[in-house]
Amino acid sequence: MARLHVVTDDGVLAAPDFPARARRVMAAADGRAALHLRGHATPVRRLLALTEALVDTGAVLVNDRLDVALAAGAAGVQLGRRGVPVAAARRVLGAAALLGYSAHGPAEAADAAGQGTDFVLLGTIYGSASHPGATPAGAAALRAAVEVCPVPVLAIGGVTPERVAPVLAAGAYGVAVLGGVWAALDEAYAVRAYLAALNDALEEEGSG
Repeated sequence: MARLHVVTDDGVLAAPDFPARARRVMAAADGRAALHLRGHATPVRRLLALTEALVDTGAVLVNDRLDVALAAGAAGVQLGRRGVPVAAARRVLGAAALLGYSAHGPAEAADAAGQGTDFVLLGTIYGSASHPGATPAGAAALRAAVEVCPVPVLAIGGVTPERVAPVLAAGAYGVAVLGGVWAALDEAYAVRAYLAALNDALEEEGSG
């Protein structure tokens, strides 16, 4: 499974050049990233059209919308506490689909894993512009989640390339980012920076 997950929001999806930008992101990742199409307020027809246009780029997941993921042939779905329960989604999607869950604490992460999710995004780890009112969970919550969660845990929320090494040291399998890529002047350069940071951190762990 990819260690870098690039997440969108409604504003990113609404941009006319989003499909082209998304293709640059996935091309720069060269198979080492997953793309999450998250747009709670995005019209379902646009979300479906975008998913259909991008499924050939690699691991594309749709947030919460099982119907869109199935119709477009996406790689999987990312769920949250407001969506379909993990166990029900797994029955619909089948064993081969990627199924992620967005958790906000160790207990929630462990519960999602017990229901059949393949991985968990845990946040918000650091202060994040996309969640300005959220209290950062910090590395302690990440470590606690990793201890009780039997599936890979990825850190989300304010993770910059410089923060990749600390979150991996805390036990994270990888990272999920939004503004770090889409707010960058060059999204492809940003993706390569995250991948380089992940590679360096993994090499450091291997030599430690």
